[in-house]
Formats: sequence, C-alpha cells, structure tokens
Amino acid sequence: MIKAVLVFNTRGQVRLIRFFDSCSTELQQKLLRESYQIISKRDMNACNFVEHNDYKLVYRHYATLYFVFVIDSTESEYDIFELIHTFVQCLDQYFENVCELDLIFHSDKANHILNEFFMGGFMIERNSDLVLNDIRTQLHLERQDSGVFKHVGSKIKSAVDSKTERIKMDMEKKFDRQLH
Repeated sequence: MIKAVLVFNTRGQVRLIRFFDSCSTELQQKLLRESYQIISKRDMNACNFVEHNDYKLVYRHYATLYFVFVIDSTESEYDIFELIHTFVQCLDQYFENVCELDLIFHSDKANHILNEFFMGGFMIERNSDLVLNDIRTQLHLERQDSGVFKHVGSKIKSAVDSKTERIKMDMEKKFDRQLH
C-alpha cells in the first residue's frame, strides 16, 4: 500500500503532499522532515529505494523536485519507481513541461491527476494516456457547464434588469402623479 506521496523541492519546501494513511499532523510533519533529510543527502548515484522505520521511501529526482512515495512492504519498489515516472510524465504532458511553479499555482490540478492514479493508497490506474484523457474530458465538461451557467446567468441578469426598469418607471409615474 502507498502510505504517502510527497513532492518537495531541493530546499525541503512541500509542493504536493498526500497521506493515504490516517496519522496525526505531527507524524506527517516528522515523516516529511525525515524523508527530506534522508533523500537530500544521498548521492545522485545511490539507489532510489530507502528503508525507513516501517516504510520504504521510493523516490526520483527531477530538476529541483523530489517525488517520494512512502510505501509498505507489500508494494514493489520497482513498480512504484516506474509509477513515479509515469506520474511525472502525466504532469509534464498536462502542464506542457511541468515545473515547480505549476505545482504551486495549480495544486488542485496536480492533486486531480494524483486522484486519477490512486485511491485510498492503492493504484487504480497506471496508464497516463487514460488518466490524461479522463482529465481532459472532465475539463471539457466543466467548461460546457460554466458556459451553460454563464448563459443562464445572463438571462437572469436580463430578467432582473427588465423588472428593475419596470419598477423604476412605475415609481416615476407615481411620483409624477403625486406632484400634479
């Protein structure tokens, strides 16, 4: 089972984080801090799998970002190692050359992509093409919905403006009658 997905930069600043295991905030912060301390000090040629307490850390380093998956003993390190690459490729295709700023300013989209791959710590999809297709379909539907709401909103505004104008004219007529 995947316990957590951590993405942090070379200075240890979190850019994406997801815990699939219920644990306290203090424990989450401790795991994040220890993961950064362990991984950031490792040689670039060292193995990308690290035993840590009851977990294994599987990571990849891309540019200024570390992508770390915290897993238990039931998961295959190699499968997770490849899955990290698939996840990063998916982010790269979606954002057209993903960078740290994409994860900062579009964390909702990055989390959405993560949700398409995993549910409750278990992988539900491994094919990045299917994930991207699902996300693009949902984005298309959201745009259609917003267009419908915009159209409905303009009709409502028009009706309210029309009603307001009639009330204003009625008030002016009443006021004129009172003056004469």
